[in-house]
Amino acid sequence: MKILNELSPLRLQSCFPFLLLLILVLQGCASGSSSPTVDATPPTAPSTLVATASSSSQIGLTWTASTDNVGVTGYRIERCTGASCTSFTQIATTTGATTFSDSGLTASTSYSYRVRATDAAGSLSTFSNTSSAATSSSGGSNITVTVSPQRGGLTTSQTLSMTATLTNDTGNAGVSWSATGGGIFTSTMSSSAKYVAPAVAGVVTITATSVADGSKTGSATIGVTDLAAVSTYLNGNSRQGANLQEYALATSGPTAVNPTNFGKLFSCTVDAAIYAQPLWVANVSIGGAKHNVVYVATQHDTVYAFDADASPCTTLWQTGANSVNSLLPSGQTWVTSSDVACTDLQPDIGIVGTPVIDLGTNTMYVVTKSKTTSGSATFHQSLHALDITTGSEKLSGPKEISASVSGTGNGSTGGVVTFDPLINNQRSALLLENGHVIIAWASHCDVGPYHGWVMSYSASNLASQEAVWNSSPNGINNGIWMSGDGPAADSSGNIYFAIGNGTFDVTNTSGPTNDYGDCIVKLGPPGSGTTFSSVNYFRSFEQQPSPDSADVDQGSGGVLLLPTAGTKNNLIQAGKDGRIYLTDQTSLGGFHTTINSIVQEISGQLTGGMWGSPTYWNGNIHFGAALDGGATGDPIRAFSFNAGGSGLVSNLPTSRTAKSFGFSGPTSPISSSGQNNGILWALDNANRGTCPTSCQVLYAYDATNLATQLYNSTQATGNRDQDGGAVKFTVPTVANGKVYAGGQNTLTVYGLLP
Repeated sequence: MKILNELSPLRLQSCFPFLLLLILVLQGCASGSSSPTVDATPPTAPSTLVATASSSSQIGLTWTASTDNVGVTGYRIERCTGASCTSFTQIATTTGATTFSDSGLTASTSYSYRVRATDAAGSLSTFSNTSSAATSSSGGSNITVTVSPQRGGLTTSQTLSMTATLTNDTGNAGVSWSATGGGIFTSTMSSSAKYVAPAVAGVVTITATSVADGSKTGSATIGVTDLAAVSTYLNGNSRQGANLQEYALATSGPTAVNPTNFGKLFSCTVDAAIYAQPLWVANVSIGGAKHNVVYVATQHDTVYAFDADASPCTTLWQTGANSVNSLLPSGQTWVTSSDVACTDLQPDIGIVGTPVIDLGTNTMYVVTKSKTTSGSATFHQSLHALDITTGSEKLSGPKEISASVSGTGNGSTGGVVTFDPLINNQRSALLLENGHVIIAWASHCDVGPYHGWVMSYSASNLASQEAVWNSSPNGINNGIWMSGDGPAADSSGNIYFAIGNGTFDVTNTSGPTNDYGDCIVKLGPPGSGTTFSSVNYFRSFEQQPSPDSADVDQGSGGVLLLPTAGTKNNLIQAGKDGRIYLTDQTSLGGFHTTINSIVQEISGQLTGGMWGSPTYWNGNIHFGAALDGGATGDPIRAFSFNAGGSGLVSNLPTSRTAKSFGFSGPTSPISSSGQNNGILWALDNANRGTCPTSCQVLYAYDATNLATQLYNSTQATGNRDQDGGAVKFTVPTVANGKVYAGGQNTLTVYGLLP
């Protein structure tokens, strides 16, 4: 005891520092810290639990998260089996996720689920609502897959972005991508992909397959074209009007042209009416990227380059805007209908004839009409050569058009007939053949001392006017207009066209013999001097007496060079009297007073007469006649050609449309994939003078039987396919699954709906 008493002070003394430290710590906690939060409140119940069966063995769950005063740490999922079941068993937990996929279930069975939340203290929420779902029968699934676009057209090696949409894919497994018919994917994701078309034409199928259920797929049918361009009026110098490389537009199947699959995609606004046929070129490099481009020329002397596929419309360049040169020189503007005393083209007149594109040099040739804006107006027509990638002038253009020939005809002075840029209307399409730009003229409403002119310019040097020909140097009122068609050309460079009205004296035994009124004419290629190398012609003895004061011009219709039939090379043409003439290209037939020395004549079938051009596809020739001023119109008629190798045309139509087209009647191009899926396209422009918009109607017919209408743009509800207004003689352009129609201030683009 003594020893303990002696040690106690020492023990207390040695423990004193530790006691002091403990006192200080306790004081600090009491004065500067709060008490720890106690997790005594359970989480709120999860809400909006939804159970969805995605297959015969899987049900997915989703719910809205719970809340907690400290934090939710997870969820407990309970399940019971059978309809109206009440005995729940916990089957799984999650650590914060608000989704769960329950697999390994029995087919054709109902399951019910409920979920509760837990926190760190182990407190449990009340249960969520109960949600039930039934698995499908064995082998099935509720997953659906759709892709967008479902149909469309691509040029070779063009890229397409694809999107897949799935329903009931509770595990968010997504899709895998595949393609039949060629092409590659540059990227693939669970719901999207980028596809690059093959380098060869054809039809491909792109498929998105559900990863969760490989039996569920969505697919797109895409036509791939190797068409390089529609670079001239009616698709070529023969003016046959067929695009044989159209793989997207079909008469049946997933890309069938009908009101469900096909309609208006978008439109492009322009500054004036579009009378020229739109032109189309694939894979043009503009601004560092490749585009399919549609080119449009207007009556305000403006040329537009639009992305042919982009919706909404995208302007790649426009003359006179965004630092691109204007086609109107300073101090000049377009001409008006008042200037020419004619309302056929109104209110303004600029670019009327369809331009032509040289793909080898990326050059567009186009003729403008203009006048000065100050003082006494002077009038001009100019030939431009434009770079199709920029809109810039090439070849030191533009070239002011002027010409004269010897003659004593109407308007001549001192034995010379001079080209008048005001009176002469450059209505017909331009022709590019063997390095020559061929241009033809007529008049405005038969006003003035006009003549038909044909001129040739070098495609590589606009300063070089190679040849000039006048159809009535010693007469009056000949014109080359053909309702907008252009001169045709064969592989040897011979040029074919029809002349309307005017003096005919070629067979005179005295006096002038070089006026070709109401003739079909063949000119040889430009000669070494300033003339064309030869002239050949046909004039019907049934035509009105020269100079055709009744205005029954042969030249209201265009010339079509038919395919070679055996050893025969023929052309076909019809004018206002409706007679169809089949002539030999080698020797057109001349003139005889009581007989037509030609291959074949068909009378009485085109009762309305022709104000347009025939078109050809797969042994069929199509005529869209219409009576000027008539109230009933005329149907489009098909005639067979070369049946049995005869080289002749059927005397009666083989099919016709149920619809009658009013004046001016359609010129109807055809799209097809070779001999398959032929579709004839026609614009009804009859109401062009009565409404500014929504009066142009696009029609599509089965080209093997015109009685079968596939589509017209009034069929869709809600004015879905409303157009931009009609203009006279407009021709649609068909390329890469789309149809481009010029109208009043608008280019309307139709195509396969995505």
